[in-house]
Amino acid sequence: MAGNIQIGGFQQTFMTPPKFPELSQRKIFQAWWPLAASWLLMGFELPILSAVVARLADPKIHLAAYGGVVFPLALLIESPIIMLLAASTALSKDWASYQKMNRFMITAGFALSMLHVVVAFTPLYDWIVVPLFSPPPEIIEPARIGLMIMTPWTWAIAYRRFHQGVLIRYGKSRAVSVGTAIRLVGLIVVLAIGYFINDLQGIVVGTSAIAVAVILEALYVGWRVHPVLVQLKSTKPIVPALTYRAFFKFYIPLVMTSLLGLLAMPLGTAAIGRMPDALDSLAAWPVVSGFLFMLLSTGIAYNEVVVSLLDEPNSVRPLRRFAIRLALATSAITLLVTATPAAAIWFQSLSGLSPALANLAQTSMWFALLRPFVETFKSWYQGVVIHSKKTRSITEAVVIFLTISGSVLIGGIVWGQVTGVYVGQLAFFMGVFAQTGWMWWRSRPALEMLYKSNSPPVSESTSPETA
Repeated sequence: MAGNIQIGGFQQTFMTPPKFPELSQRKIFQAWWPLAASWLLMGFELPILSAVVARLADPKIHLAAYGGVVFPLALLIESPIIMLLAASTALSKDWASYQKMNRFMITAGFALSMLHVVVAFTPLYDWIVVPLFSPPPEIIEPARIGLMIMTPWTWAIAYRRFHQGVLIRYGKSRAVSVGTAIRLVGLIVVLAIGYFINDLQGIVVGTSAIAVAVILEALYVGWRVHPVLVQLKSTKPIVPALTYRAFFKFYIPLVMTSLLGLLAMPLGTAAIGRMPDALDSLAAWPVVSGFLFMLLSTGIAYNEVVVSLLDEPNSVRPLRRFAIRLALATSAITLLVTATPAAAIWFQSLSGLSPALANLAQTSMWFALLRPFVETFKSWYQGVVIHSKKTRSITEAVVIFLTISGSVLIGGIVWGQVTGVYVGQLAFFMGVFAQTGWMWWRSRPALEMLYKSNSPPVSESTSPETA
């Protein structure tokens, strides 16, 4: 914008910086709600699975097998590719960048799938998994069967998370939520078939439903991303081009983040198995975790929103305001559910737990009451850090999370007087609280730069190597 000023009888022309309107809450909401819906639908997955397994034979054994061994171990194996969603959202700026990351996705997905096969189908299960988790003897074989059935999980997750990031990058967030809805429908159909057959083991029904569901979602995402990839081929190449060195400098801290973060789940179940009421706690653990995940999901979804919208002018303050409102809303809902009969209705009537297990689950929710509030702000600060390409601090924060939560778990084992599921919930909350505090501290330089800027902080032609 040009302006004039009179100096010494001469008229001087100068340029004033352009004014950008503030990013609207409506635009943030439009970017957030499809992702929140996707995470929320995904959050329904574990409660629905638990509700069906709880109504089949030997529910306590099969719930403990899935929640205590199969699910945390499958997550741990896939952890190196979970952050492909954040990576592709941030870096899929041209065709060459997409191809480099796609080759990595294929290689990593295949290698991790082979690792899953080796663990599930060979004596490594007895040599490593059983000593690590120290599960009650009655769940060892059901968990082995479930892990075998979950073999397609890792590849399907790698493929769909990578391409979901591309969809988010190019404004197709709704396709992500539709894909999750298809996944949920597939899960329900397989669970219904298993329920009405009624002579299959709960672990077989549950893990078969999960495997089919993730395959269906991956197929849908692959179909929906195809037009975007055609468009991406004609995108102007970024300068300088994304190199593997730059990609791994950006991605390796994220891999360590997911690996260390998901390591907490098997460590948590291994610790709970060594505390009082181990079998009851392990049976309640997946049901409580699934319910809590639904409450956390809308805050977790905010991470990708922050990464994608911080490129917009005047976006940092509106994004922070949205985070505050979201944190307060999710906390209010969590308190309302935990402190009223709604939790008992969910755990007993809907999830199918026995009265004793339902009471155990509801009581444990009090130890995680503030976690949705903290998780939302963790997503806000983590999104800022990912956007700034300084991802090492995310790994540091996860190390702090593991240190704090691990210390609480060890204390629970040593003390040996508190029911395991209570200690587990408290340990994870304290760990996330410390993790979020560190993310706040490490995000301050990036936030200060963003607050001072009225223009997009990172241009489309900037690569991680020059950031």
